[in-house]
Amino acid sequence: MINKKVANINEALQGVTDNMTFMLGGFGLSGIPENSIAELVNLGVKGLTCISNNAGVDDFGLGLLLQKRQIKKMISSYVGENEEFERQMLSGELEVELIPQGTLAERCRAAQAGIPAFYTPAGYGTEVAEGKETREFDGKMYVMEEAFKADFSFVKAWKGDSAGNLIFKGTARNFNPVMCGAAKITVAEVEELVPLGELDPNQIHIPGIFVQRIFQGEHYEKRIEQRTVRQRD
Repeated sequence: MINKKVANINEALQGVTDNMTFMLGGFGLSGIPENSIAELVNLGVKGLTCISNNAGVDDFGLGLLLQKRQIKKMISSYVGENEEFERQMLSGELEVELIPQGTLAERCRAAQAGIPAFYTPAGYGTEVAEGKETREFDGKMYVMEEAFKADFSFVKAWKGDSAGNLIFKGTARNFNPVMCGAAKITVAEVEELVPLGELDPNQIHIPGIFVQRIFQGEHYEKRIEQRTVRQRD
């Protein structure tokens, strides 16, 4: 069994350079690769194209890269709670491609599966379909969408082993699974890295074949994007 474990975050991000395209797992602030994002900020790489459901918040997640003007283009399904994302988009400082959420997920999964393109009804007749091939199937119109092409995929899991097998927890199992193996190199950071053989094979969500590098992350904040509490009676 190939050992995918790397010694530290520096080794995990070896080969990262300016002007690359990255996939980053997570939904809002749930299941984001916090350690990898922090290291990308430290490295100071610029001209990045980031594929992610959204861009976190102003002072956390991908918002940290936006603050440093390291991101050239965001490919997302919505702006979310990030005011800096909104400001840069409206001012023209940031190139933004907003696409339907299901299409975003499927373009990741298609890349993971080695499928170059697929047809979807989502977005037909809107700006989403402009410049794209359309085709009719059984009387319904569809838009052709191409699989993403990315240099690195950064994902976060709950548990993993040295072979790269991953288990996600709760809602952190969002875009992370479909981004594994969807780029040239997948880097997985986990809360708990266990020896090979400790994970129940029946509980593994992503097999190690989809992961090239794995390390145990540190100091996870696990922030709550929107805290909603019930008023006292």
